[in-house]
Amino acid sequence: MSIPLFNSGELRSLLNEGSPVLFPTDTLPALGTIPENADELWDLKNRPRTKPFIVMASSSEQLLDLILPEALEDASKIGSVYWPGALTMVLPAIGPIVKSLNPFGSSIGIRVPDCELALEFLEKSGPLATTSANLSGFEPLVSPMELSKIFPKIPLLGPIPWPLSSGLASTVIKWKGKGQWETLRKGSVSPFCT
Repeated sequence: MSIPLFNSGELRSLLNEGSPVLFPTDTLPALGTIPENADELWDLKNRPRTKPFIVMASSSEQLLDLILPEALEDASKIGSVYWPGALTMVLPAIGPIVKSLNPFGSSIGIRVPDCELALEFLEKSGPLATTSANLSGFEPLVSPMELSKIFPKIPLLGPIPWPLSSGLASTVIKWKGKGQWETLRKGSVSPFCT
């Protein structure tokens, strides 16, 4: 079975037309869309709206602009050590993106992946609302073939084979205040926080 694949420019056009997309990362493949269209991701995954999405981008500068100034110094320090990489930071945020990704909260998760193909794509697309490419409550998928069966109408970034990923979810830490972090999910990196 052949899978229809799209290059970065084609996927960017599809995103602008409202389509979600599938692309590889260093952890698990991502299902992404422009933040204003994040509603579609909850529907695609059968995921409760109380579970927010994260913003993935090609650089920390694109992400740190979204968070509140009081968390900026701590986020910059952690980001400079672990990005690009398998660390998601949950931080207090500002602007309409919060309501798009976290309608019941005031924070968002942010991450820069360590995958060259993903970074090239995100550089063209701009920051995207993302989540792991699986149905809510089911095991994550890693191969483009599996993804195309579960999400047959969602365009995939080419070429394949995709770069190898860890197959593990990212570590998620939440900012609790100046110099204080809480680990929400253990993943493939272990930052120095509780």
